[in-house]
Amino acid sequence: MTRAKARHILVPTLEECESLKQEIENGADFAEMAAAHSKCPSGQRGGNLGEFGKGQMVPEFEAVVFNEEVGKVHGPVKTQFGYHLIEVTERND
Repeated sequence: MTRAKARHILVPTLEECESLKQEIENGADFAEMAAAHSKCPSGQRGGNLGEFGKGQMVPEFEAVVFNEEVGKVHGPVKTQFGYHLIEVTERND
């Protein structure tokens, strides 16, 4: 079964998500941005969600984690929780 490790930043608005992505692309540290801005408790761990398999996250989130490039920041990704920036840190295909 495919498993992945990812970290994310969850914010309530598209605008905030896009702004944070721009800051990260300009050199801001993902973990620091997660700790300062993420509305998910994982923000205190730099956005780290640990390891998980398919079926454990919402579909929009999993579509990115299990299909997109590892090591790149993806998003904004809209879910019922808000807007995410997602970085897949590891995946065994």
